[in-house]
Amino acid sequence: MTMSSFPAATGGTPAKKNGGSLQARVKPALIVVGSFGVLLVLVQLLNSALSAATSYRLDTEFGIVPRTWHGLTGVLTAPLLHGSWGHLLSNLVPLLILGVLIFLGSVRQFVAVTVLVWLFSGLGVWLFGQANSFTIGASGLVFGWLAYLIARGVFSRSIGQILVGVVLLAIWGSVFWTGIVKVAVADISGVVTISWQAHLFGAIGGVLAAYLVAKADGPRKPKEPARAIPQGY
Repeated sequence: MTMSSFPAATGGTPAKKNGGSLQARVKPALIVVGSFGVLLVLVQLLNSALSAATSYRLDTEFGIVPRTWHGLTGVLTAPLLHGSWGHLLSNLVPLLILGVLIFLGSVRQFVAVTVLVWLFSGLGVWLFGQANSFTIGASGLVFGWLAYLIARGVFSRSIGQILVGVVLLAIWGSVFWTGIVKVAVADISGVVTISWQAHLFGAIGGVLAAYLVAKADGPRKPKEPARAIPQGY
């Protein structure tokens, strides 16, 4: 009797390594997230062509109008709209970078995180935004994606993800103060043109997404080594 731990022959085909899986996801990430950026630019071009003398037409029709039935549509459409080219460009750069980083995790995670942040941010504005106003822009999505990337390493206990989160926190972490706290304080004393509600609820949605993704992944158990198969002669 001999103890053999070698796999049976498979026709001489060499085994393929799985080390290039991350590299293989880079191109789809650039295509998908880049296409989303192109969509935002095309919507802005259309919005500019239809603009009135004082405002963009699509903004008032498809923005989020708090606590109104017609404004509820804006939960789905508002992130696609911007008030100016400057407004779009301020969101576009971090949107592309953060979107690619999330997509590199997996396609399912990218879709799940994006949907959760998109809806959480929009519904937060619809419920708690200033009455008789309309809110537009993808900044809620930016805050949500950023919060997700910063928080995911904490929940998953992944050293690599924690390091990525620390770097992003060092680069963009100040926006949580300037885009939420300072704007909310200014809103108490007077009317402001920036929706801190979109930023706040987007960030909350991002943290919630990080928790849910880590919980869904669960503890990763190491693979058991192949057991020896007894062979008799």
